[in-house]
Amino acid sequence: MNLILTKNDIGKLDEIISDQLLDSGAEHVVLTDLSGNLIMERGSLEMEDIFSLAAVSAANFAATAEIARLIGEEDFTLLFHKGGRRNVHFSRLAKDYLIITLFNDNVSLGLIRLRLGSAINEMASIFGEQTGVVQWPS
Repeated sequence: MNLILTKNDIGKLDEIISDQLLDSGAEHVVLTDLSGNLIMERGSLEMEDIFSLAAVSAANFAATAEIARLIGEEDFTLLFHKGGRRNVHFSRLAKDYLIITLFNDNVSLGLIRLRLGSAINEMASIFGEQTGVVQWPS
């Protein structure tokens, strides 16, 4: 799958990530496709290997999707890991994309989920617009 985002699309995504997620306390947000290809990232964390984070996160999400299938669910649309200092929340965006949100314990999971719901609705329209995204058949 090929993805082309215009400068305007990137600006809209940047604004949504800033307004909905970073201003709510998320430390870093990463957008990838479900193959683990990095689309964009924003935030304050120094990331040593963002490409590996994108790839491993997509693999983790795919493994979870297989678990869902094995127990009779069509899909899990989100995944959450709680760490000692930092938490990671994964959500599907549209059909083929993933939002990885990193946040610390000073921010509630409920707030992140609420803001992600709003952000996903706004972002999905960008990824669904014919003029904003061009996908070529594989």
